[in-house]
Amino acid sequence: MVDIARLTQVIEPEAKALGFELVRVKVFGKSEAGDDERALQVMAERPETGQLVIEDCVQLSHRISDRLDALEEAGEVLVDGAYRLEVSSPGIDRPLTRAKDFADWAGHEARINLVNPVEGNRKQLRGDLVGIEGDVVTIEDRKSGRVTFPLSDLHSASLVLTDRLIAATKPIDMTGAEDVLEEQED
Repeated sequence: MVDIARLTQVIEPEAKALGFELVRVKVFGKSEAGDDERALQVMAERPETGQLVIEDCVQLSHRISDRLDALEEAGEVLVDGAYRLEVSSPGIDRPLTRAKDFADWAGHEARINLVNPVEGNRKQLRGDLVGIEGDVVTIEDRKSGRVTFPLSDLHSASLVLTDRLIAATKPIDMTGAEDVLEEQED
């Protein structure tokens, strides 16, 4: 099993050194014995834009790779077996993982999955985020009305792509996109 807390502890200083904020660290796929290739997904953002450009992703990817390689050489293996490192911006329909996300995106529609049920045994909520006070998140759920839950009960959450979200999001910086080459299949 991968220790996400330890991975985050190692990766976050690398992101901060480049001026980025870490949004999420997650491992996808099956173990070394499984058929699927595993992926270590790292989402980060520039605080001023909420995104990363291609060069940012490359820089962060190299820093993370170098740090994980150095730890492995020193005897600490954080991800057993083969895996693919994916570094990206969180995107417009971003995951909500930190308390600040629930404050920053208040007023926007979100999809939330909880560990513990609320309001008549519901673990899935969808509606407009009201915000967060302390560690208690409030959402105006479409089915149950106003619902609160502790942030510690969050399994996963993300923004829902809406016209309102698109209008509120800073334009995507396309710097470097013209340098990406597409491979053609034969």
